[in-house]
Amino acid sequence: MIFAMASIGLLGFLVYAHHMFTVGLDLDTRAYFTAATMIIAVPTGIKIWAWLATLWGGKIIYRAPMLFSLGFLFLFTIGGLTGVILSNSALDIFAHDTYYVVAHFHYVLSMGAVFGLFSGFYYWFPKITGLYYSEIYAQVHFWLLFIGANLTFLPMHWLGLSGMPRRIPDYPTAYAGWNLICSYGAYISVASLLVFFATVAHALILPTAAPARPWIPQSNPIYSLEWLLPSPMEFHTHSQPPIVYFTINTIKNTIKNTIKIKIKKEKNKSIPHAGPIHYPIHNPVYAGLLIKNKK
Repeated sequence: MIFAMASIGLLGFLVYAHHMFTVGLDLDTRAYFTAATMIIAVPTGIKIWAWLATLWGGKIIYRAPMLFSLGFLFLFTIGGLTGVILSNSALDIFAHDTYYVVAHFHYVLSMGAVFGLFSGFYYWFPKITGLYYSEIYAQVHFWLLFIGANLTFLPMHWLGLSGMPRRIPDYPTAYAGWNLICSYGAYISVASLLVFFATVAHALILPTAAPARPWIPQSNPIYSLEWLLPSPMEFHTHSQPPIVYFTINTIKNTIKNTIKIKIKKEKNKSIPHAGPIHYPIHNPVYAGLLIKNKK
């Protein structure tokens, strides 16, 4: 995942002319930028498979954060596939400055990023506020936004392939049908935003205290450091980063492996009454700002 992200960042400096296929570039230049743009699909695919591998083997609970994460994966993948099509200079000349391009970058940027942001918002809302939102409202928000966003932007692919240019104030009657569906999708998306505001208002006006670890089943208490702290967290929770020590048993005991965690905090002599951080040691923790192998 790290190498894929670095590769995308590096290749991003080398593909700028895929926005300029219609300015009269020579054949060799177009061939290079076509190939370089297509190569970006490789680390992008690695990222998608890494996200799917994170879900593989886990017990997926379809609550709001997970729904928005899965929605992000779907929308981002659709946007990536249309990006591969537009990376071909011959096809891009045909689709350039049409609604096909509008649909492509909205699936990648607008819809993908927005669904990721909402996933993070619902996941961290109990930690930030100490309150729990209405799961029913949140799921209504997801489905309205998912349906509305797809109704808005999916028909734009067909409008673009039909030759409808972007940035025009009006269009021929032949394009009216798909544009009407896009408008209905936009209305549904606005309705989903109102549901989101209602969800936040409901959580604040009729507060319900969030459990200490709302996303962690009691049968499998595996969590990261932040969920060991109260919600909402106090300012200056740690005077210095906690140190996480762990050991892993040998291969012969792999089936019965347990990860032993011992979390310590060195005494901070600069603060007179700084006491140690007390964490439950019996539960495994898979995160830390500083990790050392304990021999």
